[in-house]
Amino acid sequence: MHSLKEEFHHLFDESENLGSGMLGLIDWLKKAAPYYQKSVKTIKRWFGEIVGYFERKTTNDVVEGINNKLKLIK
Repeated sequence: MHSLKEEFHHLFDESENLGSGMLGLIDWLKKAAPYYQKSVKTIKRWFGEIVGYFERKTTNDVVEGINNKLKLIK
C-alpha cells in the first residue's frame, strides 16, 4: 500500500502532459482498486477535475483555504 501511495504522489510530480498523466492515473486506479476502494471511487467520480491538473498544473488550494477560514470564523 505504501508503494501505491508513493506512486500516486510521483504521478502528479512527474507527469509532463495531460495524456501521460491521465494514462498514468488510469493505470494507478486499476492497481489501487483492491486496496483503496473508497479513494478510487472518489477519484473516478472527480476524474475530469483531477486530470485537469495535468493540463494546467494548478489546484484550487487557495480557494479551499479561504473557505476553511470562513468556516472557522462562523
